Amino acid sequence: MATYLYRIGKFAYRKKAIVLSLWLAALVLAGIGAATLSGPTSESFSIPGTPAQKAQDLMAERFPAAQADDPFNSLSARYVFAAPAGQTLESQQNQAAMDAVIAKIREIPQVKDAAKAGDQAIVNPVVAARNMTDGMVKQAESKGTSVDQAVANAKALEPLSPDQSVGYVTVPFNGGQGDVDDELRSAIDNAAQVGRDAGLTVEVSGNAASTQSPPGGATELVGIGVAAVVLMITFGSLVAAGLPLITAIVGIAIGSMGITIATGFMDLSSMTPTLAIMIGLAVAIDYSLFIVSRYRHELENTDDRAEAAGRAVGTAGSAVVFAGLTVIIALVALRVVGIPFLSDMGAAAAFTVLIAVLIALTLLPAILGLFGTKAFAGKVPFLKSRDAEGDSTKPTRAVRFATFVTRVPAVPLIAGVLLLGLLAIPATSLALSLPNQGTADPATSARKAYDLVNNSFGPGKNGPLMVIVDAKNSSVGPQDAFGQVLSTIDAQSDVANAQIVAVNQAGDTAQVLVTPKSSPSSDSTKDLVQNLRDAESGLNSKIGVSYGVTGQTALENDVSDRLQSALIPYLAVVVGLAFVLLMLVFRSILVPLTATLGFLLSVVATFGATVAIFQEGWLGIISNPQPIVSFMPIFLIGVVFGLAMDYQVFLVSRMREEYMKGATAKEAVVAGFNHGARVVTAAAIIMMSVFAAFMAEPDSFIKAMGFALAAAVFFDAFVVRMVIIPSVMALLGDKAWWLPAWLDRILPNVDIEGQKLESAPVDLEKKELVPVS
Repeated sequence: MATYLYRIGKFAYRKKAIVLSLWLAALVLAGIGAATLSGPTSESFSIPGTPAQKAQDLMAERFPAAQADDPFNSLSARYVFAAPAGQTLESQQNQAAMDAVIAKIREIPQVKDAAKAGDQAIVNPVVAARNMTDGMVKQAESKGTSVDQAVANAKALEPLSPDQSVGYVTVPFNGGQGDVDDELRSAIDNAAQVGRDAGLTVEVSGNAASTQSPPGGATELVGIGVAAVVLMITFGSLVAAGLPLITAIVGIAIGSMGITIATGFMDLSSMTPTLAIMIGLAVAIDYSLFIVSRYRHELENTDDRAEAAGRAVGTAGSAVVFAGLTVIIALVALRVVGIPFLSDMGAAAAFTVLIAVLIALTLLPAILGLFGTKAFAGKVPFLKSRDAEGDSTKPTRAVRFATFVTRVPAVPLIAGVLLLGLLAIPATSLALSLPNQGTADPATSARKAYDLVNNSFGPGKNGPLMVIVDAKNSSVGPQDAFGQVLSTIDAQSDVANAQIVAVNQAGDTAQVLVTPKSSPSSDSTKDLVQNLRDAESGLNSKIGVSYGVTGQTALENDVSDRLQSALIPYLAVVVGLAFVLLMLVFRSILVPLTATLGFLLSVVATFGATVAIFQEGWLGIISNPQPIVSFMPIFLIGVVFGLAMDYQVFLVSRMREEYMKGATAKEAVVAGFNHGARVVTAAAIIMMSVFAAFMAEPDSFIKAMGFALAAAVFFDAFVVRMVIIPSVMALLGDKAWWLPAWLDRILPNVDIEGQKLESAPVDLEKKELVPVS
């Protein structure tokens, strides 16, 4: 591989005009595509094959007219009104204030026509509650059913609290979440302000009223700024510091615009481009840093800059390829989980990593050719321009540290493992949930609206369950079947109310709204979902009726189950493929094994730190501690594994390079550490800074992911790869590089250290290497 990459690097350096033109054309085409082919992002949530999704699919099939009003994916806003202290909403003054708000709401163009006039027109909560009770009582009287039960059902559904102090109205909007813009948000808030000016408390929740600003922007600039400082310190040159930043910006621009183009052909979450940019920016800077650093090192050995560029790409570029492949494998393998939006996040991030690798191998050497002898110009005052990977006449800090670690390797090994083990302890209390209004910042209107409903109506009002009853094959007739299902539901201890809210035209399918006594994320509601599902098989065998349970809690349960069942297959795929790649890179069994075990230490310590900060609220960094987003752990595992292998490849490949040149095992560890530690340190600080900058994002998932990735890089780079791995390598000695003879024969030699480049004869006429086959 080194010889092929050598040719690519040398070609890109010499034919810089061609390479630069091609990448410029790609950038322009991506920009045109993003401007003309993009579509809206989507926050729709579906997990094919789960019980909750099957229930939603059945509802869409049997109630097609109601599909547009899907409570999980449709666009809506809920206005929650609270009367002044000591008053109720029933007073004429407060009803007039609510009517004024509703009149303002009807002026919003996106509000559905049915909500503006007719039987489904929105009215204030007092009128809506009165109409609902009267209607249900009249219906019970006409059918000869229990009036008391009708009143109880009405009370369970009506949008007015028992003490008449709090009420709400739900406003449906045309379009999807991609249609929400600042103009709509402003119109929604202006309507609420009418009620506030009249003395009411008015809070607004719902996806149409989301005030969350679009992700991205300043956070990337912060990460790039810190990266620029680290690069200047590393190279002592303004020009050299700018080269990785230029390539990273080009790569992120092409990657993000490619994802924007994809939104025109598929549904992507708004978080997808943010995560892709976060990961792509970090690896793009690091990959270019490694090649520029190696280029600077090769200039110490040759005056031919094209030759130095070829050798840099042939050696450091090989490490970039394999490091990038491990990240890509980890991200693409998220498809194993079977959650579409998670797969899309992984694929988008993998795309940006692929672009980063291609740019580092081709665009970077072309830019080096463009700058020529000025590549390390612009000396930074008070900073010495030096070869970050070179040997020194006197022992460096890296040499002294590596010598200390390898002298008594058991001590730093035990210390490192104990440190990460202690950090992992909080992970034992890990709690998972999906993002919802109940986990929002208490200062937001959405959270205030949630709390008003929770305190005035009961916790179950914020997270009702929907049971879709299919009596098509019932042996006792639909009405009797519906009744038996209702009786089964009512028998559960955590049910506050259960009632049929719709029957399809054929009369064989019913929607049963179940209001729990407990909150959506509570264990009691989760147990209720499971108990209802467990009871279904008995009714099915008895009378042939079947049903499915959906709703927020049901979705959370299904996500947890899906993630739990997919974790082992996912790890098997990721670790298995990466293990094979690392065997190819290092031609060893124990090195990949120790690399994987080190990753496990990094990831459990990361989980512990994330739980401590974001869930338990340690150090007071987070004002609103909440359970961790349920799909973050598996996504984090994938990304951290890929990044962990980056530093393993970059650092240990230099150790192997020294070992293959004849150094003893311990000498190779010290020499390889000396060559790679400075650059790996700079790369880790850059990556940490890029990730940590995303903690400024308002989205809780992005905020937690930024912290977790920054922590993971710190633990992996500075504890695992720079303390534990050198200690293990010193303890193993020559055994670290052992490979069974039969396996050595069948594994292809990828030559990541560039041995063929070292031994290749030189064609004096062309002044270039003649690669040895």
